[in-house]
Amino acid sequence: MGYLGNHLATISTGIFAAVLTGLWPYFVDMAPILNFVFIMAVPITWFLVFTCWIAQKSADYMHNHAPAHAHSEKKSLSNTETIQTTTSGSQVSLTEIKQIQNELSSELNDLKESVKIKDSEIERLNQEISNLQTLVQIESLKTELANLKMLASERKTKGK
Repeated sequence: MGYLGNHLATISTGIFAAVLTGLWPYFVDMAPILNFVFIMAVPITWFLVFTCWIAQKSADYMHNHAPAHAHSEKKSLSNTETIQTTTSGSQVSLTEIKQIQNELSSELNDLKESVKIKDSEIERLNQEISNLQTLVQIESLKTELANLKMLASERKTKGK
């Protein structure tokens, strides 16, 4: 935290606003344009004081309520680096992280292969379904043709 609890902008703007407010009665009688300038400047500077104060309060709140994982410590020891987390206090070396990463990569590759196999199986089953639909259509056409042949032969026998 800096000087004055990081409220330096608020305090300096507040001093300026207080000086303007204090000088206003002395310059009112000099010129009407100065009265207009003070009518505009004094509320604006007090608004800036309020804005600076709110902005600093917001920044203080956000920094005081940061998530716990943002404050993890990193330590360096001899040849291997270790990372210590503040939540559990356990240490993990980079070699262990690399080993776990390699294991997870191999599992991921196995899953990718499994997905490829399942995709090819799905494609094969879709082809079989398409073939079966074609066979069903052929059988229905054969049945219709047989029905038409029977109707035609009945007409021939009736026509004779």
